[in-house]
Amino acid sequence: MTLFRFLRSLWVAVVLLLTACANQPPERADNICHIFEEYPRWYDHARRAEQRWGTPIPVQIAFVHQESGFRHNVRPPREYRFGFIPRRRPSSAYGYAQAITPAWSDYQEATGRHNARRTNMAHALDFIGWYNDVSHRRLGIPPYDAERLYLAYHEGHTGYARGAYRSKPQVQRVAQRVNERAQRYSAQLEECERRFRCRRFYQFWPFCR
Repeated sequence: MTLFRFLRSLWVAVVLLLTACANQPPERADNICHIFEEYPRWYDHARRAEQRWGTPIPVQIAFVHQESGFRHNVRPPREYRFGFIPRRRPSSAYGYAQAITPAWSDYQEATGRHNARRTNMAHALDFIGWYNDVSHRRLGIPPYDAERLYLAYHEGHTGYARGAYRSKPQVQRVAQRVNERAQRYSAQLEECERRFRCRRFYQFWPFCR
């Protein structure tokens, strides 16, 4: 029993250590090149989502920056009654993409990815790509128009179609910031993308994937 307990404790410690290391936000979130240098697999995930759904890599990463600050398990803060009695959270948003539960369920049903998790960056980026593709097809928003895509993402497709965002200047300002960040990310990525597309020993420019 002593050996079993030791091995179990060791396994739990290793899992917790790996989880803590894997889920730290990037140190330089203002620069997409530094983000991908720290987490090169994120480039692979974003590239696949771009190829599948059409949303450019910088737009995807700008969405994650705004929604969660690259924190994997963040939720909206609770409200408190009388300053100390916790109430329900204002929404079911969760994970890197801050996807609400109904939208995530729609994504799983539409794509068949029933095991997808909101705390997984690959799944979160694929969700963003899928949602923006629906915005493109249903609302006519171009895949590169980060500002309008974010308005549809925040307000929902029905809310965007009704123009609900027009009475929400704060939401409009956030959408503008997302667009500005996506543009900065795009300019930065032009300077460094080759490194991430051709980082394996068997790849060489311009024949990388």
